[in-house]
Amino acid sequence: MPVNTELVGREFPPTAPYLVGREKVREFARAVFADAPLHTDVDAARALGYADVVAPPTFAMVIQDQTLQQLLSEPGSGIELARTIHAEQRFAYSRPIVAGDELSGRLKVTGIRTVGGNAMITSEAEITDAEGAHVVTATSVLLVGAGE
Repeated sequence: MPVNTELVGREFPPTAPYLVGREKVREFARAVFADAPLHTDVDAARALGYADVVAPPTFAMVIQDQTLQQLLSEPGSGIELARTIHAEQRFAYSRPIVAGDELSGRLKVTGIRTVGGNAMITSEAEITDAEGAHVVTATSVLLVGAGE
């Protein structure tokens, strides 16, 4: 089944709020080799004007993943996980993610194009805080291989 091009323009409901934990930020920082003290040391982060440790920029993927799960589980999408790879990722921040933030994401499929029989699905996840203020837009491109 080919990828359903009618997904373009589709917006999914906001995800449940995700409370960014200090230890999760520290674990993520270690996993991506982000060794700046503001990612692990509360005092270092506060000395720079932040309320708590600051997540590395790619931490937004944790919240974006929740939005992508909505897309991947959409019936009739034509997206098969076994044929899908994450081809591209970008982030546009209004402010850093800090431990203690409560974040939600809302996904919109912004484009689908065919390249050599494969589908490239572009989506944007608008990630906002508990007050509804924009924190980051995470743009992702999924490459879905042609089926047999």
